[in-house]
Amino acid sequence: MTTDRTREARTEAVRALEGEFSELINRFRRVITENANRVSPGMLPGAYKVFTTIARRESVTQSALAEALMVDKGQLSRTVRELEQLGLVERTPDPNDGRSSLLAPTAFGLERLTAARLPQENALLENLVDWPIEDIHNLSRLLHALTSGINP
Repeated sequence: MTTDRTREARTEAVRALEGEFSELINRFRRVITENANRVSPGMLPGAYKVFTTIARRESVTQSALAEALMVDKGQLSRTVRELEQLGLVERTPDPNDGRSSLLAPTAFGLERLTAARLPQENALLENLVDWPIEDIHNLSRLLHALTSGINP
């Protein structure tokens, strides 16, 4: 049985964690905005998110992308067209479904993404230089457990 003291301590710890997440989210918003502008000046953060999701999945249908991002299909269609016009994404016929197509990053798109991410990757490497590698792996494992809803 959980004591009142244990419950209060857990609530306090969760509130502190929520505060740190809030700071992390604010920082991430800045990073995403900066990265989007490095990929293509004026690119909106939402388009960057669509692009990075396509790049991470390597090949995805537009309907699967809409489901994964939980976005309006009309807005997603406009964003994908913009990414195509910028040469970042290409569309190919889906061999499993002749009615749909697969979205994939272009070589140019992957080059732009790598270049855009480099400043933050270097900053993160620098910030974690004194962390034991095991702690970095642990943080990744715990964040994955939290975002997946599994017990670490």
